[in-house]
Amino acid sequence: MAAGRHLKTLFRAFHTRDELAFRRVAMEIIEEEQAKQHHALARDLQKLLAAGGSLDTSATVVLPEPPKDREGEWPLAEVRTPDRLFEDLILSPRVGDVLSQFVAEVSRWSELDAAGIPRRQRLLFRGPPGCGKTSAAEALASELGRPFLLIRIDAVVSSYLGETASNLRRIFDYIDQAPFVVLFDEFDSLGRSREDASEHGEMKRVVTAFLQMIDTYRGPSLLLAATNHPDLMDSAIWRRFDEVLEFQHPTVHEIRRLLRLRLRLAPHRGVDIDKVASALKGLPHAAAEKLAVDARRFALLRGNTEVHADDVREAIASVTARPW
Repeated sequence: MAAGRHLKTLFRAFHTRDELAFRRVAMEIIEEEQAKQHHALARDLQKLLAAGGSLDTSATVVLPEPPKDREGEWPLAEVRTPDRLFEDLILSPRVGDVLSQFVAEVSRWSELDAAGIPRRQRLLFRGPPGCGKTSAAEALASELGRPFLLIRIDAVVSSYLGETASNLRRIFDYIDQAPFVVLFDEFDSLGRSREDASEHGEMKRVVTAFLQMIDTYRGPSLLLAATNHPDLMDSAIWRRFDEVLEFQHPTVHEIRRLLRLRLRLAPHRGVDIDKVASALKGLPHAAAEKLAVDARRFALLRGNTEVHADDVREAIASVTARPW
């Protein structure tokens, strides 16, 4: 049962609509229940926190503003409320297992710290575009009941000498304030190989500074990075991450499962899911996602309440005609 100090902090955060404080104490309660071996309760609380949304949907949620660039014009990150869980995704067995392990471990970081066992706090996702890296990061945040922070690489990388490293320091100071799940997408833009002759000295210094920040970070947030171009990254990057997860194009079987998942809430008649999945062979998860959305759109625009085979055929033509 939550301690008195937790209840006071929880009520105070609710009264002031301080969402970060609310989530921080909620995670402390979950961690304590986990430590007491109350795993089912801890899991239920995590689910409720992930699905609960804001403290008061009729009022503005009080969140610290993400840091901005030197001119104060562009935010360096975007806070999102994740809306997907692992059960909404089609993940490979290894990816699913490792992410589930992280959910269990994060709530027990205090035990690991006390035992002198290093936390697993940094994850690197690699793989082609559209294969679920960002979706997996959002689902991880949702499972943990934490806000999802997407780093805007275009704003972080500055044309001002020395400013990119300063922007990164602002981000690390910010994520030290509360338990976020942080995603550095298009990570190769920041972690580009220092052996690349086309890179100027400033970016090489940025890579060195970023490696040092990752090495020394011991705050409450979980650090994720995703790259579509692992061959461009500096060789020293890899060992800074506790786990490297490979995201690949789905098999036909996985496409079939994803289509069924996405069409489960849309009545459909005469749709051969096996045939549709075979038509998408070799394409990323995003192609199956788009097909399901397009088929539902075509049905609605035709005035139908069900998705028909014609809607799916038109969606297949649209999806397979474009590059991925």
